[in-house]
Amino acid sequence: MGRRGWRGQPPGDDTEARKRIVDSALRMLERHGPRRTTVSLVADDLGITRPTVYRHFATTEELLGAAAEVALAGWTARIGELTAGMTDPKELLVEAVAHLAERLPQEPLLAQLLDTDRARSVGQAMVSPEAIARSRVMLEHSRIDWEALGFTGKAFDDLVEYLLRLIQSMVIAPSNPPRSGAQLRAYLARWIAPVLN
Repeated sequence: MGRRGWRGQPPGDDTEARKRIVDSALRMLERHGPRRTTVSLVADDLGITRPTVYRHFATTEELLGAAAEVALAGWTARIGELTAGMTDPKELLVEAVAHLAERLPQEPLLAQLLDTDRARSVGQAMVSPEAIARSRVMLEHSRIDWEALGFTGKAFDDLVEYLLRLIQSMVIAPSNPPRSGAQLRAYLARWIAPVLN
């Protein structure tokens, strides 16, 4: 695993090593921005070699994708809190999608990544299997009986992927001119409702 270096505190396993590398990448992105964040910068920050980083992440894009995934992860919990009391599935999905479409572009790190040629990493992280699984768990813990609506197994995963791809497109290529909050919610209600029937 490459336990030399690490500023004298080698990780216990590959999972911890990956976490440290991603945490360092997030720090470097915040300090230096996406254009100047490199594998060398991350390696220097951790006191390891570039090959050690590459043992865990094959490319800079893969590392930045993992960092974007971590940055996006906190949003699932926030959406869960925002929609906790909702009992209407259409209302819940419309509000969740609208909230993310409105707020994600304002997230400083994600805004920086989206403003570079590395936007692809963010786009992929938004619809990764991990993002789908995390979002599905959030929906399963809502007050909606998804099974009664026919969403179980693969059908539920497909619903979540559809919603994440909708958010992804709205974040990466926002409407022009921009919709107001009410216009966005009316637009989403029109196109999400048929999916639930």
